[in-house]
Amino acid sequence: MTDRYAIVGNPVGFSKSPLIHTEFARQSGQDIEYTRLEAPLGRFKETVDAFRAAGARGVNITAPFKLDAFAYATEVSEAARLAGAANALAFDGERVRAENFDGIGLVNDIQRNLGFSLQGKRVLMLGAGGAARGALLPFLAQQPAAFVLANRTAAKAQALAQQCGDAGAIRGCGLHDLEGLSFDIVLNATSASLTGELPAVPASVFSQAQLAYELAYAKGLTPFLRLAQGAGVQRVADGVGMLVEQAAEAFQWWRGVRPDTAALIRQLTVPLA
Repeated sequence: MTDRYAIVGNPVGFSKSPLIHTEFARQSGQDIEYTRLEAPLGRFKETVDAFRAAGARGVNITAPFKLDAFAYATEVSEAARLAGAANALAFDGERVRAENFDGIGLVNDIQRNLGFSLQGKRVLMLGAGGAARGALLPFLAQQPAAFVLANRTAAKAQALAQQCGDAGAIRGCGLHDLEGLSFDIVLNATSASLTGELPAVPASVFSQAQLAYELAYAKGLTPFLRLAQGAGVQRVADGVGMLVEQAAEAFQWWRGVRPDTAALIRQLTVPLA
C-alpha cells in the first residue's frame, strides 16, 4: 500500500519537496506518494487532521506553520523544543512526533558537501529567528572554537544563547557589536535576502572568512553574498544544499533509508551570479 506524505505551507506551490522526496523514493525503492498541501491561514490543524484521516504517515512543514506544527505534536525532539518549531511530523496512531531537521541539514551541507569542518572554527550566524534556533544544537555539537549569534535586537540573541550555553561556546550580541571582529565561517539566517536587503553587518567580519553561507536559496548572488565576495571571501554558497539535506534527514526518519543527495543538489543549484 502506498504511504502518503506532503509538504504543508501557505503558499506552497513553489516547494521543491515533492520533486526531492519522489526522487529519494525512486532511488531507494520506497512506495510513497508525496504531494503539496496548501493550508488556509489559521487552519493548519484542520488541514493536517484531514490528511491523517486519509491515511497519511507524515508531513514536512514550511512557512508559516512551523510553530503550529510544534504545537500540534504530542512528542517533540530536543532540536524541535529548542527551536520552538517543527519542520517534520510523523504520525503513528494518536502519536504525533515532531522533529526539526533544519540545523542538521545545514551542518551536513557545510561539512559533507562543501568540505568545511566546523570543529575549532570561529562561526558567526546572523539572525535569531526560527532558522537560527534550529541550527544551534547541531552546530555546537561540532565543537566550534566560538559561535556568535548576532541579531538586530541583541537581547533576543543573548537569551537564545543563554538557553543552550551548556551545549558549547556560544555568545549572543547585537549586529552593532560585530565591528572589528572576524570569523572563519559567516552565515546569514536573517530574512533580509528574501526582500533583497543587506543585513546591517560590517564587512570586517569577512576579513578572515573561508566561507559565507546564505540560508535562502535560488536568490542568486544576494546582497549578503555580494558583500562577502567584495570583502575577499573565496567560497560563497546558498541554502539549496541545506534544503536537500534536511529533506534527506526527514526521509530517513520516516523510511529508515538514507538517500543520496549529491545529484539532486547539482540539479537544483542556481548559479550565484
